[in-house]
Amino acid sequence: MDSKSKQGYTDNPHFETMSSDFLYHINISTSSHDLKKLFSDVKFVCIGGSNGRMLNVAKYLAKELSSYMPETVDFTDLTGSSDRFVMYKVGPVLSASHGMGVPSMSILLNEIFKLLTHAGAKDVTIFRLGSSGGLGIKPGTVVVTTEAVNGEIKPVYEQFILGKRCERASVLDQRIAEDVKSCGTSEDDFEVVLGKTMCAGGFYEEQGRLDGAICHYTAEDKFTFLQKLYDSGVRNIEMECTGLAALTNQVNMKAAIVCVGLLNRLENDQVTTPVEKLHEFEMRPAKIVGRYIKKKLDEAK
Repeated sequence: MDSKSKQGYTDNPHFETMSSDFLYHINISTSSHDLKKLFSDVKFVCIGGSNGRMLNVAKYLAKELSSYMPETVDFTDLTGSSDRFVMYKVGPVLSASHGMGVPSMSILLNEIFKLLTHAGAKDVTIFRLGSSGGLGIKPGTVVVTTEAVNGEIKPVYEQFILGKRCERASVLDQRIAEDVKSCGTSEDDFEVVLGKTMCAGGFYEEQGRLDGAICHYTAEDKFTFLQKLYDSGVRNIEMECTGLAALTNQVNMKAAIVCVGLLNRLENDQVTTPVEKLHEFEMRPAKIVGRYIKKKLDEAK
């Protein structure tokens, strides 16, 4: 597409012809909200699957970045009566849920991209903070994605648009990945590693699990596939990475994917870690990204 059609974080020549825009799934409209006033200062967006987790992330960031916050932070869900996603603003950071899988996340991303474009926000970086199945790593390890690959271990996001198969490259900024990884410290009781991430279209068969309701392959088939992934540099499996990398690349938004591994898939399929420990695991990506954001805000002073 001609670069002249790009505006802000959109890549759509029809965007400029819209007299008003209702971002339906986050319940925000250019007719009812002053988006420049509300969101022009946004520099970072943190997204993750769970509504509750992203509220916890917002509260955590408000505490960790308190010197950049107003005296009181309002944790009212900005999506109001919408029951699809939640979204909170913590100073220059948006924290929003995206549901599970690329289709759900792509809806949120399209509306976040448009929101930031209407607001005139500049130089925004987006982070996916997630949980995943690890490969050859200790449960609780945080993986910063260097390359997002599909089930064929290719860095590609596939869609069907107007009945035609469309492939888009799933590209991530290696410098950001390395900078985020460096925010892990020797004082942490968990590792932070770089690695490729595989995106699956489902939780069971597409991730090679044996414990779903349907399975037509052997345990040997499963381990052969997982070993192939590991040997290619894949260190975790989730359900959003190729979509995030491709869509952010399409609109020239910087992005990073930071996920905690809940288990080692080379050992088992089911998560057996106690719930309380899992909740602590799930906040580890927020700790690493929080440090990165603070570093960038300090540099901008």
